[in-house]
Amino acid sequence: MILIGIGSNLGHPAHGSPSNTCKAAVSAIQNTGCRVLSVSNLYRSAPIPASNQPDYVNGAVSLETELDPTELMATLHDIENEFDRVRLAQNSARTLDLDLLIYEDIIREGPESPILPHPRMTGRAFVLLPVRDIASDWTHPISGVSLDTFLRQIGDTQHCVPIN
Repeated sequence: MILIGIGSNLGHPAHGSPSNTCKAAVSAIQNTGCRVLSVSNLYRSAPIPASNQPDYVNGAVSLETELDPTELMATLHDIENEFDRVRLAQNSARTLDLDLLIYEDIIREGPESPILPHPRMTGRAFVLLPVRDIASDWTHPISGVSLDTFLRQIGDTQHCVPIN
């Protein structure tokens, strides 16, 4: 199982709203030769950490690919660039954010990129809810903690709601 997180909180001239941009990103991923297997619902949530940015729209896709994690991450960055992603500062507003969340059972820690599973995914409802839509039985390969347990730990503090 390979899972990619998709997010946007700025409109894009060619794709429109953040929701439409996320949907266009799924097509862009598929156009790289990756085979998209399933797509989650989209969710709206406030930025984390809290700021005056617009709300985010987030989702996730599962896919198959011949690319290794490093090649896949480079491909995702290429797609972000095609969608006019500008990296001004950490947690800044963006037209598109693509994160490699899980790549099969691979565990990568330390300086090698990408770190797997994604190091911040378990504390973010906007990641876990879409993942639950397409991989409800996933458990963290290091801690053994389930998605539902992580979501219970977060509770309603992040106000992440489905939009489609």
